[in-house]
Amino acid sequence: MKTRILILSCAISLAARAIAQVGAIDPFDYRSGQAANRPHAEHDSDREHAQKQKYTCPMHPEVIRDYPGSCPKCGMKLVPLKESKRSTPINREQAPNPPSHGSGAAGAQRPTFNDSSHLPHPSHPSHEMDNNEHGMMPMQMQSSINIADPMSRESSGTSWLPDSTPMYGKMFMFGEDMLMLHGAIFPRYTNVSTRRGDDRIDAPNWIMGMYSHRLGESAEIGTRLMMSLDPLTEGGRGYPLLFQTGESWNGQPLHDRQHPHDLFDELSISFSQKFDSDLSAYLYFGYPGEPALGPPTFMHRLSAMDDPDAPIGHHWQDSTHVTFGVATLGAQWRNLKIEGSIFTGREPDENRYDFDRPRFDSYSGRISWNPTQNLALQVSHGYIKSPEALEPDLKRHRTTASLIYNFPLGADRNWSNTFVWGQNHDTGEGKTQSFLIESNYQRGRDTVYLRWERVEKSGHELVLDPPDESRVFPVSAYTIGYVRDLSHGNGLDIGLGTQFTINDRPGSLDRYYGNDLGYAFQFFLRIRPSLHSHGAHEHGEHSAGMEK
Repeated sequence: MKTRILILSCAISLAARAIAQVGAIDPFDYRSGQAANRPHAEHDSDREHAQKQKYTCPMHPEVIRDYPGSCPKCGMKLVPLKESKRSTPINREQAPNPPSHGSGAAGAQRPTFNDSSHLPHPSHPSHEMDNNEHGMMPMQMQSSINIADPMSRESSGTSWLPDSTPMYGKMFMFGEDMLMLHGAIFPRYTNVSTRRGDDRIDAPNWIMGMYSHRLGESAEIGTRLMMSLDPLTEGGRGYPLLFQTGESWNGQPLHDRQHPHDLFDELSISFSQKFDSDLSAYLYFGYPGEPALGPPTFMHRLSAMDDPDAPIGHHWQDSTHVTFGVATLGAQWRNLKIEGSIFTGREPDENRYDFDRPRFDSYSGRISWNPTQNLALQVSHGYIKSPEALEPDLKRHRTTASLIYNFPLGADRNWSNTFVWGQNHDTGEGKTQSFLIESNYQRGRDTVYLRWERVEKSGHELVLDPPDESRVFPVSAYTIGYVRDLSHGNGLDIGLGTQFTINDRPGSLDRYYGNDLGYAFQFFLRIRPSLHSHGAHEHGEHSAGMEK
């Protein structure tokens, strides 16, 4: 009996001691996300230590699980939620309020390095509370150029799209490293009228991969590779496109044809650093690459992504996107960016498989501003030395301005628009202007797009006879197209499309083009990755409402 009493006394003593120790730690209620015996508003490190590891989808942050696995919405592998660092009880970077459309990626609009337009939406309050009250933020998709930007803002080179722009691509995660693949191919038949026209079967195409690797929480290295099989599908002369000019073939300047792109269009590396919630900077080097000059290149603009043809003002606006030797330094404060480049002025030579000699003899500067989720503005100027191999003494000053407006209209619906002005000031020729308006409306499987252009081209540019070489001719193109997806949203979108273009020209060009109306038509397949949904587009109806 005494032995039992002794054992019982020891057990009570040990239990009391354990209770005293546990009493110093508040029990944690996982359902409410709060310590059970503390006020609801109190947050401290003890509660964070008591949490279980949670997992989320990089594409759908509202999906949160207590265990690893695959996202029920997109099938992507779930990744661990990252613990946020709290320096104050209330930190703007973890504030549960919805982001403001009036500020930038690095400002009050978004949290810092783990933030983007893909934050949980206010229409999912329970998920947002779970995400924020537990002191965790999901790993988000960041630009491979600047860690401060969402991937939806990233475009060709270091240019910007509106943050709400839908992304068509396939993403792969390797821990915190990310690989995004984009691309398109247009098998088609095209027919261009007039004496300078042609008809043929071909397939303009491109493919691009973007890879990013984190260096801690505020720095990142990015690499990109873009390639095209145009040298095989288009041949050395490229494809017929009325009034298009630029570059050469067999020692002769090309006219009324779009030149093929090189096998390697971009091979670049970048490093970005975030200094605080508003300020970041990056360094970009490409061989080849794209300097800070002009709007996003046409194939990377959603307003032009369904159009197989290049704009006829390409060499007034965005032709420097394949430049063998580019170095760009950029600084960004909130949603405003200033950047400068030194680069090779010479356009690619006729050998589309090699790497041209870097010269770094030209320069440019650009200011970009995304005042809202749906708007991207830029103005730029550059000096381009000897752009054409056949005219080594030519010096060109190019000035551009552009406005891109993207308007999400709901699930799988979007309207994208672009305006571009470009001016070339060439030695011996003076100033010539170009204007472009593009619009692309997509609703489910159906897409309708428009393009209007007006460009001033010299007789020398159009390769006219000597009496007309010094004259300047305004030429125009009006295009309408339609695409119906046969396969849609299954990883690969295959669309059947048709396009019709009317070309306008002054009567003084009839001796070269004939008296008939200039027109072109084509039938094509458009093959590309399906829409990769993300926060800004997935909740497009809310974005549109906020914009209004």
